[in-house]
Amino acid sequence: MNTKKSSTRKFLEKLTGGPVTLGRLLESIRLGEESSQAQFAKRLHISRSHLNDIEKGNKAVSPERAARFARALGHSEERFVELALQSLVDEAGLKLKVMVDVA
Repeated sequence: MNTKKSSTRKFLEKLTGGPVTLGRLLESIRLGEESSQAQFAKRLHISRSHLNDIEKGNKAVSPERAARFARALGHSEERFVELALQSLVDEAGLKLKVMVDVA
């Protein structure tokens, strides 16, 4: 991981109070845009309650859906997919770090 990515990750972890997850990232983007959950969920084509579950870490997101979210929001597909995969790896109890690069 390069220095810029590392410092960005550390900043986000400090801002969100823990490791960066896709849910925390979505919540940070939503709050930064001053959007309600209902407004933001509409952009992602999901229900408000589903968005809430994702933000709170109660629902996993598939890599495909993470990529769709990234495109809908104009963000990096690689980062969103990486976070979605990392959540799946963490849920499986594996002590592994996921890294995604463009093919």
